[in-house]
Formats: sequence, C-alpha cells, structure tokens
Amino acid sequence: MWLLQKDEKRLGYPTHNVAENFFDLLRLSVRPSPTGVDVKFVLWLACLIGSLSTPTWADDALQDAIASPKRTAAFAARDAWRHPYETLKFFGITPDSSVVEISPGGGWYTEILAPYLRGQGQLILAADDPETAKPDSLKSLNRLKAKLADQPDVYDRVVFGVFAPPDKLQYAAPGSVDLVMTFRNVHNWLEYGDTGVRAVFQSAYRALKPGGVLGVVEHRLPEDRVQDATASSGYVHPSYVVDMAQSVGFALAASAEFNSNPKDASDHIGGVWALPPSFVNKEVDREKFQAIGESDRMTLKFIKR
Repeated sequence: MWLLQKDEKRLGYPTHNVAENFFDLLRLSVRPSPTGVDVKFVLWLACLIGSLSTPTWADDALQDAIASPKRTAAFAARDAWRHPYETLKFFGITPDSSVVEISPGGGWYTEILAPYLRGQGQLILAADDPETAKPDSLKSLNRLKAKLADQPDVYDRVVFGVFAPPDKLQYAAPGSVDLVMTFRNVHNWLEYGDTGVRAVFQSAYRALKPGGVLGVVEHRLPEDRVQDATASSGYVHPSYVVDMAQSVGFALAASAEFNSNPKDASDHIGGVWALPPSFVNKEVDREKFQAIGESDRMTLKFIKR
C-alpha cells in the first residue's frame, strides 16, 4: 500500500487504511466532474487495483529479451529508470500477443518487443509516414528501418504501419490486436489540440480487439500545476490522459508506480528535457539533474470495453 501513500498528495485522495476502507470505496458514488466522472478518484482507485493485481509470475522469455547482448548498451543502461519487465507484464503482454507500439522512436522498446514476440506473436510499429514532408520525421523513420534491417534474425517479422496524426492513423486492421502501447509520447500529440489527441486514442480503440489493452507511460505533471495547451514542459496531467481515453470508450483498469520518481518536481527550466539523458541545459545544474534522474512518470492501463 506504500504506492498509494506516495500518491496521496498527487491524486488528492487519502491512501491510509486502504484495506479497511476498500469495500466502502466500492460503494461510493463517483463524484461529478466536467466530464461526468471524478478522474482523480478513478486514478486513485486504479492505483489500488494495480497494486493488488500486478502479475507476479516470471516470464523467462521476456527476461531473456531484456538481458539480450544484442540490445544497444546505452538503451540497456536506462532499464533502472524505465523498468521494462515490470511495465510490460503490468500491461499483460505474452509471447503470442499481437502488439502495436506507437511512435517507437529510436527503438528502445522495439529491441525488447521484437525478439520476444518473434516466435508466436506480432509486432506492429506505428511509425512516421514515409510520404511525410517533414525531413526530421523521414530521417527518424529511415534510421529505424536501417537499424532493423541490420539484424534480420531479430527484426525480420516486424511490420510497419503509418502513424501521422491527426489524419493518418490506420496502422492496424480494426479489432486485430491485443495490446497497444505508447511510451512518453502523449505530450507530443497536444500540438494537434484535444481533437487530435482524441483521434489518436480513437485509433488505438479501433485497432484493439474487445477486451484489448492500451498501455500508456507518460511524464507526469502534478494536478495542482498548470498544463498549457501544448504541454510544452513535456509533462502531462494524469487526469488529462484518463479523460482523453475515456472519451473514446476506454475504461481505466489500473495504474502502477514502477516508473515514478519522487525526486522529480516537474518544474525545471527546459522542462523534462533538463533531466537525463537529454540535459538540454548542458552544464547548468547538471549535477542536480543527474541526482534527480529521469522523469516522474504515470503508468496507466486501459481496457477496450
């Protein structure tokens, strides 16, 4: 229950005596909000459910993929902050899952997912549009494709789909996948406004089978701080993510704290990029930011109803 105690201030609900009060909480009516649901309460309850329901059985194949010497050394060095084993098991991945990774970037999670799913499952990378007019996006896509082409014994079964919000979001057939995941990307979608963000969540809902899971990891902005229209700091309110997901039909199933960092006050000049590994402020306060470590992150699990 210590996970809940850490979130008492952040979520705005008491977390003591959880075991004693659990059944009372279930009887509570959800308090009204502009969207019809008290999202902070839902987050609190999801955190409780997550602490009680996280699977504890070992997955040797996933552990082997994480420990593989074929992973980029600099990527593996970040495992202590990104907790890939705990995160992926929390989202419910299995070796035969059909999985979409939205915006894989340089392939940090792809290096784990591809070998893990290669034998029985499927990995679809919802990546940049090869027909994009944005040079940086095209460069990123070509770099990722070249990386995968260098190791066909690992990546030969990876499929690419197009993820170019707000319009090109048909990266998987409707109702075809078990799990859609995205890691530290929601803040990037805010440049398209709420309508664009909602379209991204709708695309995930459309791609999933009934009962499928959407897993989201994102830099967490405390609810008592202002989130501007584009989340320019890189941090996002958990309630915003929940609102967007619920608005297209998802139910929040659980929340986990594997990726939390209580040292991160989320108020840095330069935003989240002041922290490692970016160090956007270069040598200014570098030791302070190094001591903080990587960002405080929410980890949310949604179910397609």
